[in-house]
Amino acid sequence: MIGAGADPEAERLDRAFFALSDPVRRQILERLDQEPLLVSELARPFDISLQAVSRHIQVLVRAGLVQQERTGRVSRCSLVAGPIFAAAVWLNRYSKYWQAQFDVLAGALGEIDARRAAKPKARRRRSPHNPNAK
Repeated sequence: MIGAGADPEAERLDRAFFALSDPVRRQILERLDQEPLLVSELARPFDISLQAVSRHIQVLVRAGLVQQERTGRVSRCSLVAGPIFAAAVWLNRYSKYWQAQFDVLAGALGEIDARRAAKPKARRRRSPHNPNAK
């Protein structure tokens, strides 16, 4: 149950998944993976206002994915990977289901390969115009 009194760990996951649900925010995180950047540097490749980028950064800060350091009017952002790791751990709990699907796919592909190998190969006719053609 989400709301007042909900599990704090679940609330952190909710904030992380919400933050990761937007492509602009994911691109911001990708850029921060290289090095800390100023907000203006983060905003440069986006075709949205600096204010819109700042709002995205604030969502990432509230999710604990970004740390902002302010020096006067200058704001430098850096990546905090902990919440991403927590989300990955949570998702990994479901890997057994993915693995089962991969096993089914591997079996189906194996059957297709076996059927292809069992079929006799059709011989190609030689062209009357080019007797060397196969």
